[in-house]
Amino acid sequence: MSGAEPSVAGRLIRPDDADYDAARRVWNGAIDRRPALIVRCAEEADAAAALRYGRENGLPIAIRGGGHNVAGSAMCDGGVVIDYSEMRTVTVDVERRVAIVQAGALWGDCDQASQPVGLAIPGGIVTHTGVAGLTLGGGIGWTMRKYGLTSDNLLAVDMILADGTRARADRDSHPDLFWAIQGGGGNFGVVTSFEFGLRPIGPEVLAGPIIHPADRAADVLRFYRDFVADAPDELAVFVSLRTAPDLAWVPEELRATPVVMLIPCYVGDLEAGERVLRPLRQFGPPAADLVQCKPYIAHQGMFDPTVPHGWGYYWKSHFLPPLTDDCIDVLVAQAWQKQSWASYSLLFHMGGAVGRVPDGDSAFGGRSAAHAVNLNAAWTEGGSSHPDIDWVRRYWQALPPHATGGLYVNFLGNEGADLVRAAYGPNYDWLSEIKAIYDPDNVFRVNQNIVPNPADRR
Repeated sequence: MSGAEPSVAGRLIRPDDADYDAARRVWNGAIDRRPALIVRCAEEADAAAALRYGRENGLPIAIRGGGHNVAGSAMCDGGVVIDYSEMRTVTVDVERRVAIVQAGALWGDCDQASQPVGLAIPGGIVTHTGVAGLTLGGGIGWTMRKYGLTSDNLLAVDMILADGTRARADRDSHPDLFWAIQGGGGNFGVVTSFEFGLRPIGPEVLAGPIIHPADRAADVLRFYRDFVADAPDELAVFVSLRTAPDLAWVPEELRATPVVMLIPCYVGDLEAGERVLRPLRQFGPPAADLVQCKPYIAHQGMFDPTVPHGWGYYWKSHFLPPLTDDCIDVLVAQAWQKQSWASYSLLFHMGGAVGRVPDGDSAFGGRSAAHAVNLNAAWTEGGSSHPDIDWVRRYWQALPPHATGGLYVNFLGNEGADLVRAAYGPNYDWLSEIKAIYDPDNVFRVNQNIVPNPADRR
């Protein structure tokens, strides 16, 4: 390598440092990558210095926000990591209903800053997800049917581009770049801060699992399909097909048994929510009804223990249209053919505000989907292999006749260019042209990579 190491206000962490192994760990314990240098940033200039050093030495460059991406793109072998994990400040402007969020922040940081005044950024489904990765991939979560994707609530970003220049992207400045980062991932630059519009969410919501035994799964899913067909925007109902975890909120007699969890989250007038949810809560009846009025923060953190740091994870996904009987039959046949109690299938309820945005209004490629299904192998011991990886692959291969052909990019592992293209559908070619403008040398390639392709070459 040529040139001196970058001079930064933060820290340089090298392979022979005592905390190197801890610094290179990410959420997914199946990832084991060894970067040449981790630059733990204390300010924006540190990221610029790390980027310049990586470029001058021809090294791959990874960007770590929350480190939660299943593909492990926060780390790279033999390259430079721009690590934002200590830049987590969230500043809330109550009067303007705006939040400024540093690139290393987690959703728990955002909620802690905004919920005391009854506001929130529409985010994900656990508190330790990183803001940057979720937003740049689109951002699906509990409140999306009412308020749209996380990226739909993005007002502006500050970025460092591949050539080292700074840019502010919003609907008026670099609108092509702003369009691209609303779902196009980390392909276009190093985001240093995000500006979001805040929404009136909470501080209480009506939410919690409704649990049925797995032997009733087909009937439960058919009722669910019909119930959500007319659901108001205020309501999202996710479905988890899993082994009930050994957690305090799970009734003791259900722990370690195969179950179907219907998980509603109603964001709006709580009395109206009680009326809307009554048929869902009465059907069966369920083995347990844990729906209650509770703090939004509590619901956001409820499932954190089911996906902790350090376990091994392997995901695949599809976007689905409204569920058919045949699709339900596949889900029921496949969901419990697993070995790890921690593995599960999760069905996200889309539509509402997400579906009313035209497909071409941002880079996100799944506006018309009714559901996103995440097939999740999880093993508590970590490491790179587990039999449930093959279970996920078989499961995934059984679903295409019932799927749209697209998938959510944030649920994509290291699976190649064809699935990246499938995630963006018709938006991919435009993204490729924008990539050629802002990153013609594909400096930002440690990601779900969009290959630069200038328009005049096509």
